Amino acid sequence: MIAITAATLFTPLERIEQPLLLVEDGFIVEVTSRACRELPEESRLLDFPDSVLAPGFIDIHIHGGAGHDVMEAGVDALSPVERLLARHGVTSYFPTTVTAPLEATLSALVRLADAIEAADRSPQSGELRARPLGIHLEGPFISHSRRGVHPPENLLLPSLAAFELTIAPELPGAIEVITEAAKRGVCVSLGHSDATLSAAHAGVAAGARHATHTFNAMRPLDHRDPGILGLVLTDSRLSADIIADGIHLDPAIVELFLKAKGPDAAVLITDATAATGMPDGRYRLGSLEVEVKDGRCRSGGNLAGSVLTMDLAVRNVMQFAQWDLQQAVRLATLNPARAVHLNSGVNRDGLLKPGALADLVVLSPKGEVKNTIIRGAGI
Repeated sequence: MIAITAATLFTPLERIEQPLLLVEDGFIVEVTSRACRELPEESRLLDFPDSVLAPGFIDIHIHGGAGHDVMEAGVDALSPVERLLARHGVTSYFPTTVTAPLEATLSALVRLADAIEAADRSPQSGELRARPLGIHLEGPFISHSRRGVHPPENLLLPSLAAFELTIAPELPGAIEVITEAAKRGVCVSLGHSDATLSAAHAGVAAGARHATHTFNAMRPLDHRDPGILGLVLTDSRLSADIIADGIHLDPAIVELFLKAKGPDAAVLITDATAATGMPDGRYRLGSLEVEVKDGRCRSGGNLAGSVLTMDLAVRNVMQFAQWDLQQAVRLATLNPARAVHLNSGVNRDGLLKPGALADLVVLSPKGEVKNTIIRGAGI
């Protein structure tokens, strides 16, 4: 048994001072305070003085990193991405596709599904790597007018024969797809959309429950024609995510978004590309080439993903909106888990509690990553 102590622990709903967290066989056995519990005999103590223990971060929208894209055909393309994620406190993630020729997308889905199954079967090796939990399909059911860098020739109208995850609710066939996907337990997210307010309402009524990179690739908010943003910012049935890098959104808009959605419904994503963790240059985003300079990813003059890491997103929330670390951590742990219904499985729901996998991040009081623990490994 491993006993982990620190200055503070965020569950993240609760704050525990001088915590004692017990780990055995990769699972959390007990979460308590040293004031209430003696160290078990024969346990191995790991102490992180002046540090904060928190659930491992969960990134539900990431295209790549460390020079690799999650859609590329290499046998081991995900390994460098997963090592980079672990260094930045991410223990679980959803590899995210971008609109591409249908055959390329289907091939990527097969590879990613195999990787998810393999990761679920295998114990954590000596190499610390984040674990893929599911697949986020961004497109091809998105608006031509709000497609961003998604190739127009590969966009499709929604159909029940093949439905995806990010969808523009105003497209013909979208409501039928949203309804069927929601019945199957798929998290349908509204995004890349030019929807009016009424069309967005219809999408939510059909079962959509999340919004993708709010403000980006969406009809702008207008005081007489609020459109999809009017719904995303005000409807408590929707959780919503943002790219808090200071590039995709001005810090003032990040603060506005957080005030609108609050600590229960706001989610952080990175939308990171293969360029994350790499020097300026040219990289792949699915079938696209992107150029990175001074922290901005562009393709054809448009923003194309980011080089953001989740730990920086957490710190940016603290800086942009003056939220404390516990509040900011929730946006990268519990809230994304709830958005994609990871709470249906008790061991990966973004909480530190008995029975959960021992996926943790050790942070400084300022939110810098000092250590990452995945299934009890890394310590």
